[in-house]
Amino acid sequence: MTEESILKTFPNQHPVRNYLIEHHVHEFTSLCPITGQPDFASMRISYVADAECIELRSLKQYMQKFRDQGIFYEDVTNIILNDLVACCRPKWMEIESEWSVRGGIHTVITARHGQMPHE
Repeated sequence: MTEESILKTFPNQHPVRNYLIEHHVHEFTSLCPITGQPDFASMRISYVADAECIELRSLKQYMQKFRDQGIFYEDVTNIILNDLVACCRPKWMEIESEWSVRGGIHTVITARHGQMPHE
């Protein structure tokens, strides 16, 4: 199943207004590509929509596809940004992944697309 078949959108009812949409994914999981152990993160998806908004049920299904995937923190954060940008073509988007402490190290990855528009 590709991200194109999972991710869905709906028309933005207020495309001329620059308003912030935030989705918090509190139970994101993937696998460490080195050890195969589970990695746990909270993801914050923030964006200013253009013509389309992301449909939440499809976003949930999309995020779940990483559960059994061995992938580095930096890679998965950027892949999610790329896929969501391709899906809804926002004016601006930011993905922040905050990973559970592993080996005494707390990691936060932030990836952005575009410039935050001003009113």
